[in-house]
Amino acid sequence: MNGASAVSAATTDKERLIATLVTAFTSDPFIRWMLPEPRQYLVYFPAVLKFFAGGAFDHESAYCAEDFISAALWLPPGISPDEESLGQVMQEAVAPELQEEVFAVLEQVGASHPETEHWYLPAMGVDPLFQGKGYGSALMERGLEVCDRNHVAAYL
Repeated sequence: MNGASAVSAATTDKERLIATLVTAFTSDPFIRWMLPEPRQYLVYFPAVLKFFAGGAFDHESAYCAEDFISAALWLPPGISPDEESLGQVMQEAVAPELQEEVFAVLEQVGASHPETEHWYLPAMGVDPLFQGKGYGSALMERGLEVCDRNHVAAYL
């Protein structure tokens, strides 16, 4: 794993971690299906991340590795994405002709969340220039340590 390690990120690191995740998801097929045009992606995806996974910063469950090369945002049990704000951003971000299909898929994804207490990992990524060097593994390990210590399931 090349000695990669993950540390807790501060609330003041929010913009840097979100920038890392925006970089990491640039080629993600699902995200780019929803936000295919480059400007649309760069303008709206940071807000999507903020409302989808930003609660991790409020609960000290945001992690990063070495100079923000990678980031993971875990939501603790009982904490959910800000669905109202996320819905508003998605309404503005997604092209009108795709909205019905996108919202149907997102509704299916939401319906698959477990009913039992769990930690939720809505966003984790590594800058593409540094992939394959153990940063993602270090982030996953850090998050799962918390799950294991508290005997709580993880939902990815």
